[in-house]
Amino acid sequence: MQIGSFLLPNNLFVAPMAGVTDRPFRQLCRQFGAGYAVSEMVTSRPDLWASLKTSRRANHDGEPGPIAVQIAGTEAQMMADATRYNIDRGAQIIDINMGCPAKKVCNKWAGSALMQDEPLALEIISAVVAAAQPHGVPVTLKMRTGWCDAEKNALSLARAAESAGVQMVTVHGRTREQGYKGMAEYDTVAAVKAALRIPVVANGDIDSPEKARDVLQFTGADAVMVGRAAQGSPWIFREIGHFLATGEHLAPPLMAEVRRALLEHLQDHYGLYGEYTGVRSARKHIGWYVRHLPGGDAFREHMNTLNTAPQQLAAVAHYLDGLASQMDRLPAQRAQPVLETLQ
Repeated sequence: MQIGSFLLPNNLFVAPMAGVTDRPFRQLCRQFGAGYAVSEMVTSRPDLWASLKTSRRANHDGEPGPIAVQIAGTEAQMMADATRYNIDRGAQIIDINMGCPAKKVCNKWAGSALMQDEPLALEIISAVVAAAQPHGVPVTLKMRTGWCDAEKNALSLARAAESAGVQMVTVHGRTREQGYKGMAEYDTVAAVKAALRIPVVANGDIDSPEKARDVLQFTGADAVMVGRAAQGSPWIFREIGHFLATGEHLAPPLMAEVRRALLEHLQDHYGLYGEYTGVRSARKHIGWYVRHLPGGDAFREHMNTLNTAPQQLAAVAHYLDGLASQMDRLPAQRAQPVLETLQ
């Protein structure tokens, strides 16, 4: 799998998710087998570049390459400026966000709202490509199938993007109107893949090794992008990779490995956000880790009352040590084969 001059180790990608895929989470997913990870969405507004929120999102300290930064905005010149700004700060791939369905983004005509205005979308794409090309930085595009069921224009926009110089397209198999409701469809992804020469990535509801296999087979896509299923289960990339290579399931991770991974993730998280913000923003990650574990709900309620990093770390260690005394590995979470849902 290749993007521009970058040869990736595999075709399993982490989806950019606002408030989730910060540097600690991206590095964790890569440790567990993800071949590629894109940053959280970074604004193209220059008045916000110096903000603490943006500086954290743009933090790539110690992260292995290629460094991929996703940018969002509504004005071509501003997006071009944001491209150069992020390249100057280490970005090696620029990803254009035309997939975010959040109302606070779409109400400003950014994200997937741009799919309603193809001329503007193409103007932005062309401006970003023109800004990135002198630096040898490839540009990629993430989008939805369209604005709504009556306006599915992913195919026409993908063709235009390829002609404008975009080097990879990711399609989330839902419209903006769907948000994250219902089920993703992959017919549109397959149509985009059949029409393009550049790599195409399938995204949406890929939550098991079987689903990854079936989506790759059905769409012919070059890669799959995993989002929500990686929250609290970063080892899903390792499990998918093993299944695709062997046809067999990998054993769930050892409790000792989960303990190490979560505690290291928390330490890295505190390092990026500081103790006060870090403890509070880590609660969602901890909640995702324990949601399917015995006593997970009660532990999450207790953990949400803790306000210091040492307290949080001690509580997590104690909880996982207790589970390790009862089981060697995480309980298996197996989804059934889903080929029938792709027809």
